[in-house]
Amino acid sequence: MGSFSPIHLLVLAVVAILLLGGGRFSNLMGDVAKGVKNFKKGMAEEDDASKPAKRIEAQTRAEPAFDREGERVRDDR
Repeated sequence: MGSFSPIHLLVLAVVAILLLGGGRFSNLMGDVAKGVKNFKKGMAEEDDASKPAKRIEAQTRAEPAFDREGERVRDDR
């Protein structure tokens, strides 16, 4: 008791088709199929994008504005 048998599931499916109508039900299943297809396509594209990117070159080291004695080395104004 409390579990669904295949007969229960069949009755629920028939009731759903009667309430929604055959056309609406088939359109709904078509939309689900399109969603699955787009999901698979997106997963395939993600695999292509996971290839390592080109290495970014390091920036040059910034020059100090003051030397160790506190004298201004460069003027950024």
